[in-house]
Amino acid sequence: MNKKLSMADYLMTLLFLFVIIGALGAFFYGIKVGKDKTTIKYELLMAEKQEMAKELTAYHQQYLVSFYHTIYLPYRDFQKKWFEHLDAIELESESVDPQSIFKELSKLADEKFKTIESMSMPSTSPLLQEAHSNYLKSLKLFSNAATEFRSKATSQQGTKIIEMVNNEVFFKEAKNFALIAQSDYFSSIVSWNESMNPNLTGMELANKGDVTLNEWAQMNLNIKNVFVSQILEETKNYASFYPQDLTIRIDEMITNGQAKKMAFLTIKPMMEMLVDTNAVRNGDYLKKRQVFYKNETLPQLPFFYE
Repeated sequence: MNKKLSMADYLMTLLFLFVIIGALGAFFYGIKVGKDKTTIKYELLMAEKQEMAKELTAYHQQYLVSFYHTIYLPYRDFQKKWFEHLDAIELESESVDPQSIFKELSKLADEKFKTIESMSMPSTSPLLQEAHSNYLKSLKLFSNAATEFRSKATSQQGTKIIEMVNNEVFFKEAKNFALIAQSDYFSSIVSWNESMNPNLTGMELANKGDVTLNEWAQMNLNIKNVFVSQILEETKNYASFYPQDLTIRIDEMITNGQAKKMAFLTIKPMMEMLVDTNAVRNGDYLKKRQVFYKNETLPQLPFFYE
C-alpha cells in the first residue's frame, strides 16, 4: 500500500541530508586545518633548525671545544713528552738511552697522528681545518724524523744531541707546522670573540709585526694571544708553554714597571727576551689570571681555567 510522504517527512529527510553534508564538510575542514597546522609546525621547526645552523657556523664555541679535546689536546700530549724526553737527554742521566727515547717519540707521534686523523672540522671553519691539517703534518714529520735520527744519537753527549735536534731540518719543519696550527687555533678564538662582540676593538693590531705598549693595552686577552702566537711562529720558538703564559708575563713586566726600567718601547723585543731567558713557564697564566683577566670574555676551554 502506497503512502504519500508528508511535509514532516520531507523536512526530516532534508534535515538528515543537511546533517550528512555538514558532517562531511566539518570532516574535510578538520583535515585541512590539521594539515595547515602540521605545515606551520614543520615550517617553524625547519626555521629553528636553520637558525641553529646559522649559530653553529664558523667559530661557534662548540667547535672550539671539540677541536680542543679531539685534536689540540692529543697533540699537546705528544708535545709534553717531547720536551720531557729532550730534557732527560740533556741532563745525561745514566738511565736514559737516546735511541730508545727517539723510538718512543716516533711511536707516540704515530699514535697521536692516528688519533686525530679521523677527526674533522666543519667546512665553515677554515681556520680549524687548517690547524687540524698542520698538526697532522707536524706529527708525521716528528715521527719520520725521530726514526731517522735514532742512528745519529749513538755515542753522543746529551748537549750535542740537543744541538743536533735543533739543527735537524725535518724537526724544524715539524715544529713550524705546529706553530702555524697554534696561530690558526688562537685566531679562531678571536673569530668566536668577534661573534660574541661585533664591536670588538684592536683586532687589526694582532697582525702587526710589532706593537707599542699603548697598542698592547688596547687589545683583550684573545687578541694578545693571537699576536703572541704569530710572533712565536715568526721567530720559530717552539715552546712547552701556552701563548697566554707569555702574554701574562708581558703584562706583569708592564704593570710592575720592569718594561719601563729596561726601556722597552714595543712588545716583540720584550717577548724575545722573556723566551730567550726561559722566563716563561707552562702555568704562568693560570697563576695570575684572576689578577689580570678575572672578567675576560673567554670560550670554555680548559687551558683558560684549569
